[in-house]
Order: sequence, then C-alpha cells, then structure tokens
Amino acid sequence: MKKKILVAYLCTKYEDNKAFVKFINSYKKYKAGHAHNLLICYKLLDNKKLKFCRNVAKTTKHSEFVDGETKNDYDFGSLSRVVKKYKKMPIFYFNGHSYPVKNNWLKKTSKYLKKNTLIGTTGSYESLYTSLKIKKYYKIFKNIYNLFFFKVFFNAFPNPHLRTANFLFNSIDFLNFNKDKIYNNKIDAWKSESGKNSLTNFFLKKGYKILIVNSDGKAFTIPEWKLSNTYCHKNQEKLLISDKHTHKYSISNKLQKRKLEKKAWGF
Repeated sequence: MKKKILVAYLCTKYEDNKAFVKFINSYKKYKAGHAHNLLICYKLLDNKKLKFCRNVAKTTKHSEFVDGETKNDYDFGSLSRVVKKYKKMPIFYFNGHSYPVKNNWLKKTSKYLKKNTLIGTTGSYESLYTSLKIKKYYKIFKNIYNLFFFKVFFNAFPNPHLRTANFLFNSIDFLNFNKDKIYNNKIDAWKSESGKNSLTNFFLKKGYKILIVNSDGKAFTIPEWKLSNTYCHKNQEKLLISDKHTHKYSISNKLQKRKLEKKAWGF
C-alpha cells in the first residue's frame, strides 16, 4: 500500500488526560514508517479539556475534526462521520486508549492492506455470551433475560473477531458495514465488534481476509491469531499497538493472565 493513509485518533470526554498525552508521546516516539496524515477527532469535550488537548497536540503536525454530534453514539458513530469526510483515504483508527509501542507500525500493517482485506493488530475468540457470569442468583428473571439476549446477538465460543480498539481499513468498506447502524448504548457497540453481525463477520461473509499483523511484520489468518503473540498470550511481546486491555493483561499476575488467556483463546 503506497497510498497515503489517514491516521485517525478519537479523543473523548470518557478518557482521562493521561491517555491523550500517552498517545501523543508514543506517536512521536515510534515512527510510523509510512506516509500519512494524523487527524485528531474531538468528541463531547468541554472547553477546558479541549484547550488542554489542543495544547498537547500542538507539539506534532496534525489536523483536527471536532465532532458536532451531542449524543454519545460511541466510537463507530464518530468514526463514521470521519470516514464520510475522508472517504477516499484508507484509515488507521485509534480509540482513546490506544498508542503505538513499536517502530514502523503503519508500514508493517499497511503492506497487507489490499482490496477485500481488513487489518488489525489484535484479535480474540472471546464470546460475550459464553463469558456471561451469573452474579446474583436471586435475580433469576434478569439472569434468564441476559442469557437469552446474549445468545440471540452473540455467537458462542469460539467467536473470532478483530478487536476494534485500533484497525486499518479501506473507507468504503467501513461505510458499507456501518450504514444504517445506530449506537444507543454499549451493547450496540459490542455487537459491532463481536456480535453475530460484527465487523469481522460482515466481511467474512463477503470473502474478505481478516488479518492480524504483529511487530515482526507478519500477518496471521484467523486460525493463527493466537500465535501472533499480540493479545492475552505469553507476554504479548509482538504487540504493535497497545490499548487498555492489552495493558491490563501485561500488569496481571500469572493466575489472572491464565484466566484472561482462557477467555480469549479457550486454552
């Protein structure tokens, strides 16, 4: 992929200032290795936080997109508006908790971006339905409802899906997936990431390749995702882009890591 790429980072009121500073510092520290433009999308920020973020961001070349939507329609709502404005460019998306941890992160991922391809830096087989816990047994009717609801909208384990904390895609593909979708709550966002009609499943049905790329610059197909060593396996030593869940795993003890690995991969 020789075409210039739009790197779109979403900054919202729901992340603390440290997350934004972490992204800017990491973006400057680890070279992308491929021609791109950085776009910072501001969503639902008050004037104080917007001023702070702009002051931090001025240390690196970028453009900004202030999302005028006053409703919280989650990441994909904002991302859809960005994509519509920049629909001629491939886009590497970062959510508010993501940041590069290796050099040439864009070079290594973009070389695999072709027609009918979707690229991520982490993936998982986790199923929200299979992982659902019955926390309070006396709430029997609520528990039954939750089990039924998650069974309807989420596949049982194994449920392979590209994790959408950060990923690379062709704009037209995302617009085709996201058209007519409405995000009213967190569950709507979960459906798009790992539900039966998720981003991954939408494109698998169309015959797309869904690849995970690690810091060696190697691409992995769905049966090989765990071997990429990027998410909840070993020490995630081949990770290109970190996020809050990869960080959670990295600071967990041995027992906690085993539980997280089993949830993600089943073994």
